[in-house]
Amino acid sequence: MSSATTSTRTAAGPRRALLSDPGYQAFAILRTAFTVAPILFGLDKFANLLVDWPAYLAPWIDDIVPGSAQTAMYVVGVIEIVAGIAVALAPRFGAWLVAAWLAGIIVNLLTIPDYYDIALRDFGLLLAAVALARLAERYHRESGISDR
Repeated sequence: MSSATTSTRTAAGPRRALLSDPGYQAFAILRTAFTVAPILFGLDKFANLLVDWPAYLAPWIDDIVPGSAQTAMYVVGVIEIVAGIAVALAPRFGAWLVAAWLAGIIVNLLTIPDYYDIALRDFGLLLAAVALARLAERYHRESGISDR
């Protein structure tokens, strides 16, 4: 019985230390944000409750993708949901996926007049996604824990 208690304490000690580490806390905050936000925004591509998403699609992209701008937003929504799930399950991979996706969004927004402020905001989000990827690598390697 004491060996079970000892192993529980031993496992709890490093976990508690990890949870009190400010770097790990930053990792957990970013992981949560980049899981929840893409999933919610992806779902909203189907409902357009937050904003009229097709208005954010550059005309040149609308010209080259098949179907309507709303159809393109459905595809975007699915990709965003997948990206959020990837961050939740495998942040070392998912964070890079989100960063690449944000780079594409930035290129799209820079080609639409009057959307430069949103492109700048998304650049900040891209940097945060890169920070998440780097933190995920550190905590995966140092802690020996899985991506979960």
